[in-house]
Amino acid sequence: MLSPKRVKWRKHQKGKMRGRADRGGSLFFGEFGLQAQECGKITSKQIEAARVAMTRYVKRGGQIWIRVFPDKSITKKPAETRMGSGKGNV
Repeated sequence: MLSPKRVKWRKHQKGKMRGRADRGGSLFFGEFGLQAQECGKITSKQIEAARVAMTRYVKRGGQIWIRVFPDKSITKKPAETRMGSGKGNV
């Protein structure tokens, strides 16, 4: 799975989703591309699952380039946990 080698802070602030991107829609490598239809956050597990599915389909007949990287960690508190007591686990 993809993850940064070294980070300054382990837990990031959430930030805001600010609409659609106006750049990054063109291909740099290859002839075909996969593009998201809506905004959202993507985790390293989702990127890895997509990569495995594509490599199984393509087999040895093609090459795959992944141009997204999960540099922000996503935290979540467990279900049925009381409020407070700090930020959730990564």
